[in-house]
Amino acid sequence: MSLSLSKRWISLLKVLVFGAALIPWGLIIYAVVADPISLGANPAETILHKTGDWVLYFLLMTLAITPLRKLTGWNDLIKFRRMLGLFAFCYACLHFLAYVGFDRLFDFSDMAREIVKRPYILVGFAAFVLLIPLAITSTRGWVLRLGGARWAMLHKAIYPIAVLGVVHYWWLVKRDITWPLVFALVLSVLLAYRGVKRGGRRIRAAA
Repeated sequence: MSLSLSKRWISLLKVLVFGAALIPWGLIIYAVVADPISLGANPAETILHKTGDWVLYFLLMTLAITPLRKLTGWNDLIKFRRMLGLFAFCYACLHFLAYVGFDRLFDFSDMAREIVKRPYILVGFAAFVLLIPLAITSTRGWVLRLGGARWAMLHKAIYPIAVLGVVHYWWLVKRDITWPLVFALVLSVLLAYRGVKRGGRRIRAAA
């Protein structure tokens, strides 16, 4: 059964999703300006963790759009995927800027040494770099320039990006791996779903 909403309701939902996606960053700004104590003894680390968490949230929500669309029959869900993916990139930029500005104090030579020295930073930086072309080519114009097949192939990079993001988080955490494990399990389910669907298509094509 296919579900659909009018353009008016889709537009309203997009506004609501957009506003909700800005709330985490708004709360961080409020804490910095009005309640810095809430950021703890190491505000830079707190901001890094919060923005990093939301990168993973948005990546996983983006990946969940297709399975949810298939399972619910609500095809209009696909209209939210681009927005969620761009918010993943937005929070990745904030995460990177927080690292460069608050943690490294714009010491780029020191940052370069840290990226090479610490595997979890290298993995996270690789994920961020891979996100950039996906954000740039997210518009309809780029779909036309690249062609649908090449565009789709490029945007499959979101899967290794999500894996790198979870690995980055896992290697960062020293003791309590509860949340990295949760992210890893959710990502595993989403990747397994994709693998099953792809296998099913190959079997039908062979038949």
